[in-house]
Amino acid sequence: MTHARSVVVAVAAGLLLAGCGFQSIPQAENAVSAAWAEVENQYQRRADLVPNLVETVKGYASHERETLEAVMAARAQATQVRIPVDQLTPENMKKFEGAQGALSSALGRLLAVSENYPQLKANENFRDLQAQLEGTENRISIARRRYIQEVQRFNDLVTVPPTSWTNAMMYHKQPKAQFTATTQGAEKAPAVKF
Repeated sequence: MTHARSVVVAVAAGLLLAGCGFQSIPQAENAVSAAWAEVENQYQRRADLVPNLVETVKGYASHERETLEAVMAARAQATQVRIPVDQLTPENMKKFEGAQGALSSALGRLLAVSENYPQLKANENFRDLQAQLEGTENRISIARRRYIQEVQRFNDLVTVPPTSWTNAMMYHKQPKAQFTATTQGAEKAPAVKF
């Protein structure tokens, strides 16, 4: 083989490896892991706010004990459901989202109870906690969107040629699970009646 031919073969091999997903598949998997960690971080932030919110409401609405206990039980359940990034299967995602959905529902009932207590609604601590909770819900939404984007990017790399060929030969990675709506009827727009 001549020197010129060796150089052409080496350049062609380098270009083939550069565009085949050799580095991009592991990088995309790392990005999915980081995005999932941020999702968990935001859900943990919400769980950390709940006890303070419940304690604030307790002082004003002590006879709403059932609602307060439901919120704390949902929080406990939501913090127990953890999914390592290598076990992000549709079934595990459904369990995780179910636990988080139960906490969201319980928090919604708690905030509805607060409507019956004007003194509570005027309480600065309650307003601050409610604002923090609303901000956290926005952060959760953003983190979930970023996770969805990273999963899409990763799934494209492991399922679309030519990078999928590298995956099939070297990595054997499976597509990652996406988030799905966990709230019943979430696909339908709410009816607003005045």
